[in-house]
Amino acid sequence: MFYKHSPTTSATLTSATLIISLVLLAGCNKSEAPASASYAKGYGSGELVVKIGAAAPLTGAQAHVGKDNENGTRMAIEDANAKGMMIGGRKARFELLSEDDQADPKTATIVAQKLVDAKVNGVIGHLNSGTSIPASKIYSDNGIAQISPSATAVAYTASGFKTTFRVMANDAQQGKALGEFATQTLGVKKIAVIDDRTAYGEGLAREFIKAAQAGGAQIITHEYTTDRAVDFTAVLTSIKGRRPELIFFGGMDPQGVPMIKQMRALGLSAKFMMGDGGYTPKVPALAGAAAEGVYASLPGVPLAQMPGGTDFSKRYEAKYQQPIQNYAPYCYDAVNVMIAAMQKAGSIDPTKYLPELAQITHDGITAKISFDDKGDLTGGAITLYQIQKGKWQPLQTMGSNSIASTHP
Repeated sequence: MFYKHSPTTSATLTSATLIISLVLLAGCNKSEAPASASYAKGYGSGELVVKIGAAAPLTGAQAHVGKDNENGTRMAIEDANAKGMMIGGRKARFELLSEDDQADPKTATIVAQKLVDAKVNGVIGHLNSGTSIPASKIYSDNGIAQISPSATAVAYTASGFKTTFRVMANDAQQGKALGEFATQTLGVKKIAVIDDRTAYGEGLAREFIKAAQAGGAQIITHEYTTDRAVDFTAVLTSIKGRRPELIFFGGMDPQGVPMIKQMRALGLSAKFMMGDGGYTPKVPALAGAAAEGVYASLPGVPLAQMPGGTDFSKRYEAKYQQPIQNYAPYCYDAVNVMIAAMQKAGSIDPTKYLPELAQITHDGITAKISFDDKGDLTGGAITLYQIQKGKWQPLQTMGSNSIASTHP
């Protein structure tokens, strides 16, 4: 027996088939939606939630500097929420997603992917150059803005990623300032160099050597260690026989402190110099009398001469009951320049605000912030410091907003 479909039955089947097809098509389209669609959530009325990722070493030997970064970032977010900032006509509420990268490059890539998966609207960090560089590729691949407050290695911005920025001068500027200070101001001719083989330490040492040699100094030896070492007796004993006038160390303060103490215990009378990794309160506090006369540098002008440095320092110390370690003011600025770009774009979607970030001019608490075509801070300054009577004292600032030398 054959059955003939009635017009009504055919219409019903056709409608059902159409509905099923549309549902399946919608499912396919959802899986292929562009990444930027994830930032469109809630773009109607009501509160706009903005997720700010942050990454730094929160455990281990560098945790004191990492927590300082986190504190500065948190202060900026809390201040922004207190002001009731508007983005695209809506009140924004900022949330901090802070991760511990342990100052380890491999862990940094895991952390970076975790922040990407959390759909953060931007990232402040990482602290170290060695973590910032591998993480930058992940952020770039996912179109997420990354502003480092402290990664100074030239290689960090050399890849040309349009998502990568920093708010302090780089090591080409810092190494040159250190090398020129060593040769022109201190007048040293024989220098021994040690670096910790990290992207930061090795890169800074390379730039220092270039400037020192250009200034007429002889690099009598270049030795290596790691960012986990604590015993430098063997390398320092080897250096002692070469009679250096200055030892330059490219690395961080957890290695700088024991290195200073051990060189003095060995009777090495050479001057000792580090970059920004050594400019922390930990060096004079932990190395004690052995640290007297030690030199270090920090990108930027002294805190008291920053446009908002004194006020920020007072608020920071009142809130956290400790002095700024190093980069907290730069973290504060990194957050605020990102927010300023979002406001200009009227959007928290990185694809929308990245063009604004690239061409922004922002009055920060550390300096007036703008970026070149690589994402580097334009016109950055470098300040040289020395430990005098147990405290870091500014000696000379080179570059933009420079101050007169106070070196004796």
